Amino acid sequence: MPYKILVADDEPDVAQLIKDSFEMNDYTVITASDGKEAVEQSQKNPDLIILDINMPYIDGIEVCRQIRSYVSCPILFLTARITDSDKIAGFAAGGDDYIIKPFSIDELLARAAAHLRREQRLQQQTNVRFFGTLTIDYSAKSVKSRNTELNMAKKEFEIIELLSLNPGQVFDKEKIYEKIWGYDAEGDSCVVAEHIRRLRAKLSACGEQQHIETVWGMGYKWVK
Repeated sequence: MPYKILVADDEPDVAQLIKDSFEMNDYTVITASDGKEAVEQSQKNPDLIILDINMPYIDGIEVCRQIRSYVSCPILFLTARITDSDKIAGFAAGGDDYIIKPFSIDELLARAAAHLRREQRLQQQTNVRFFGTLTIDYSAKSVKSRNTELNMAKKEFEIIELLSLNPGQVFDKEKIYEKIWGYDAEGDSCVVAEHIRRLRAKLSACGEQQHIETVWGMGYKWVK
């Protein structure tokens, strides 16, 4: 799926140049001609936003400030001039980079691609966690020890997922049962202990330390 870029600039020629250049490089482009429209278009979940600073109704700095609470993608400012105070204001509003007009379209494409790659790496990192020689990929629903994948049942992985995403937090059997099996499940929370036993056996069989610790009288927690 191609990346979606929002281009907000009140100069039609500039906006069209950027739009054409990105579309030639297989991006999907949506545009806005003023600050108010930029705020509206930002709700379409773009992967990157290019904001002209001097726009009618709402300037680019204020647009950035307004949308940053719900938009996490990189934001690049376009500006005809830049001072240290401008940079400070832009970065404080949540901007990620500046492009000075007149600009090289090749440089703009290169910077946008660099920010998108960085964003992709960050997203991948948040979906994978490492605990010594143990690797948990939450997107792929897999657990590996020294690059060897462990055979996990669905409920077993869900228990590991719950505990490892909350290291150090103690969960009693009832809370684990409610979160994994559901409030209205027919069964008993004692099944949790059996799943924990099997998980520990699988981890031990491949030489892993016991990441799941029993807190006597309270429940279980994940230790690094």
